[in-house]
Amino acid sequence: MALNRTVIAAASRTPFGKYRGGISAVRPDDLLSLTFQNLLLKTPNLDPASIDEIIAGNSNGSGEDNRNVARMSALLAKIPVTVPAVSVNRLCGSGAEAIAQAARLINSGDAEIVIAGGVESMSRAPWVLPKSDTPLDPKLSLQQTTVGWRMINPNMPSEWTRSLGESAEKVGERYGISRSAQDEWAVRSHQLADAAWKNNVNDYVFEVNGISKDESIRPDS
Repeated sequence: MALNRTVIAAASRTPFGKYRGGISAVRPDDLLSLTFQNLLLKTPNLDPASIDEIIAGNSNGSGEDNRNVARMSALLAKIPVTVPAVSVNRLCGSGAEAIAQAARLINSGDAEIVIAGGVESMSRAPWVLPKSDTPLDPKLSLQQTTVGWRMINPNMPSEWTRSLGESAEKVGERYGISRSAQDEWAVRSHQLADAAWKNNVNDYVFEVNGISKDESIRPDS
């Protein structure tokens, strides 16, 4: 059986904001809703009711994005309630996973039109308080949900729950990637991102809260 050909017909995203930066006052479900709305403006011939599925990656999902943010954002964007939506979590690969799942749906013939992407807001990640196993447990403590593990299962090996920074150090040691090589790669990434903006490559980015450009680029690094 021949597979369908999958193409990206249109693209849209908010700017990447800094932690506590210019778009941090906007809820993540609103950020995704705005993205859906902007995408539909770019495709005026698309009947929203003809969308077969919406898939959004979301790795944190502990605050305002905690209840199937793909579905909630679709409803906020006034996409018909008949269009299903699902959120997926593959941690830092969640947005890419959403796109891969969309492609598989189309390739298999299960769908023709799928919106896929992701949303995250570290700035708005809440503190959480785990429930007590006993009344008024003195061990209760607030847990930050900005990034990384919290309320870790004590049976989980520590090497599986390392922080992103520590994991990067371990990967560098294992594969012989020096700190200087990482720094050179990082500087190159910032310079390429700056060049992309100067050459208007990022014309699919729309303004949010007065921010129209990625806040995280440091071309003079």
